[in-house]
Amino acid sequence: MKTTNSKRLFDQAQRYIPGGVNSPVRAFRSVGGNPLFIKRARGATVTDVDGNTFLDYVASWGPIILGHAHPAVVRAIQRAASQGTSYGAPTEQELILAQMICQALPSIEKVRLVSSGTEAVMSAIRVARGFTKRDAILKFDGCYHGHADHLLVKAGSGAATLGLPDSPGVPKAFAGHTLTAPYNDIEAVKSLIQKHWRKLACIIVEPIAGNMGVVLPKKEFLRQLRTLTRQHGILLILDEVISGFRVAYGGAQTLYGIKPDLTCLGKIIGGGLPVGAYGGSKDIMDLVAPAGPVYQAGTLSGNPLAVTAGIVTLKKLSTSGVYEKLDRRGAQLAEGLGKAAKQANVPFFQTRVGSLMGGFFSDTRVVDFSSAKKSDTARYAKFFHKMLERGSYFAPSQFEAAFVSTVHTVSDIDHTIEAAHQVFKKL
Repeated sequence: MKTTNSKRLFDQAQRYIPGGVNSPVRAFRSVGGNPLFIKRARGATVTDVDGNTFLDYVASWGPIILGHAHPAVVRAIQRAASQGTSYGAPTEQELILAQMICQALPSIEKVRLVSSGTEAVMSAIRVARGFTKRDAILKFDGCYHGHADHLLVKAGSGAATLGLPDSPGVPKAFAGHTLTAPYNDIEAVKSLIQKHWRKLACIIVEPIAGNMGVVLPKKEFLRQLRTLTRQHGILLILDEVISGFRVAYGGAQTLYGIKPDLTCLGKIIGGGLPVGAYGGSKDIMDLVAPAGPVYQAGTLSGNPLAVTAGIVTLKKLSTSGVYEKLDRRGAQLAEGLGKAAKQANVPFFQTRVGSLMGGFFSDTRVVDFSSAKKSDTARYAKFFHKMLERGSYFAPSQFEAAFVSTVHTVSDIDHTIEAAHQVFKKL
């Protein structure tokens, strides 16, 4: 596979961009080699600057649920752009998207649109602190909630990939307000709450952890969190930046029957453009400026292009049968990969909810960050490159998710599974 142009561009990029990439997760540090520079994408595929085309299971890290350059989304963006790209003023489109989000997630009565998932989480935590008049938060090892200072403590995603569980530049005083517990360990949570509940503003959790690989919640874990937080006046924040509108139209909270106090969204609600959102009950959200004293603002919040793309995407997802189709495609891919690994006698622990899935090169169950880190990352690196050579593009890290879209066909996935059988035999 020729990658001459990608290598040339990467060499140039390292002169002007830290590490040559604008987000650490795009680098190939954990798998070796140089990142591919993508030139275009359509449907289920991406094509790099050397003309190599791959079946894409990264999906821009989740947002591309309808496939790349979906005609309806592109047309809507073009129409919106022809009328201006940003106004710094309210638009009818942002109201429509807000209404759609509130209708889809019963826990959200009011929602504030922002420009990224990081911004959504940062703002939701500020509101939680303002509402409870407490300062501390509790997060879970390996869950990534963006790069705000107080959240880069035992974080997942790129921090896990690069071996940076904590980040230089974060004042100890900030990190001192963050408590951590192992994901799925309700006894650890109970112990921390017993000691610190008077200062705990919120517990924030990915209902389906997607940043240490995909780790599923134990059966009663989320319900127990909901009960404990209510008992102690602590707000429960669900970070659904990945799972929101990915695993179900109303997100993981609809799937599992959990009603959080605040929800953070991103990715899919922007249809492939930068967007985020946080929302909850009226009494909490009415603390947000200008309605209340908790300040948060953004020049590009509710950007007309992003909300237009989001509206079209959510309309498509709300039609009958979409999530059933996504589940079938996800099941086909997961079962095919699992069978290939089993036939080759390669330890491979799998997780999946609908079109969101993970696979760990491990012979033990993965239930938290500690067990995820036992995975054979060297073997994953070989898998990644060998699959790439055969035309399938997975995340360049053991600790990320795989996604399918509505436009992945049975034959697309069959092609990937056939390649996987060849690759697992070489592992």
